[in-house]
Amino acid sequence: MKSILDFQDKKNKKQKISMITCYDYSFAQIVAESNIDCILIGDSLANTMHGFPTTLPATVEMMALHTAAVARGAGTKKFITADFPFMSNRKGLTAVMNAAEKIMQAGAHALKLEGGDEYTYKIVRHLVDSGVPIMGHLGLTPQSVNQLGGFKVQGRDDKAQAKIREQALRLQEAGAFCIVLECVPSKLAAEITHSLDVPTIGIGAGSDTDGQVLVLQDLLGMNPGFKPKFVKTYFNGFEALKEAFNTYHSEVEGVDFPSEKESYS
Repeated sequence: MKSILDFQDKKNKKQKISMITCYDYSFAQIVAESNIDCILIGDSLANTMHGFPTTLPATVEMMALHTAAVARGAGTKKFITADFPFMSNRKGLTAVMNAAEKIMQAGAHALKLEGGDEYTYKIVRHLVDSGVPIMGHLGLTPQSVNQLGGFKVQGRDDKAQAKIREQALRLQEAGAFCIVLECVPSKLAAEITHSLDVPTIGIGAGSDTDGQVLVLQDLLGMNPGFKPKFVKTYFNGFEALKEAFNTYHSEVEGVDFPSEKESYS
């Protein structure tokens, strides 16, 4: 995928969209050569790359730094979206535009923004009118984890479901080209997906969304202690890498590495 038009084209053709998070140059090079449609530099980098328990410590500077690394690794082969980090879109219009400028100039093609209140709609409209493609994010919004009382499924009752439906429509009206639905009941995600003209991307939202996104480290099994219901691991990365490290250690210890092949005459 090369532009926001490809997202809409996929939805129109009923073709699913695959998105994966990525935070560094090396993995971006690999993703760029894969069939994955698009990359998200998520504020989850606060967890995966910096070891924080939540996404809240992510900053505009951190997002720009990782976005630049991913952009260099992916080149022109993948569409890149990056997150507005915690509070960066709540400090007034000038601060919002400065944050958008830094992250977009670092190499993002679009920005993702959590939430669906009146303030958010106005910000989305202004950003879109200013040439910044915006991806919405509803349901479980990790930046609001303290307000939500933890990482919990959202939209369990009729009132909460009606609110998320309304928020999705309002974000579409404000100009969002795509909306992430995180940790909401599958039936609700399906209803929202069918009601919108723009595509939805789910994470913990069932199979009826227009696409799916997973965190790269979760997909690769890099954190064996983290196993939420919505994650599927496609590789036992933790054990595979640990085995490689141990093999290297053994060969160094046993003077099997470096051999003559890895040495200069």
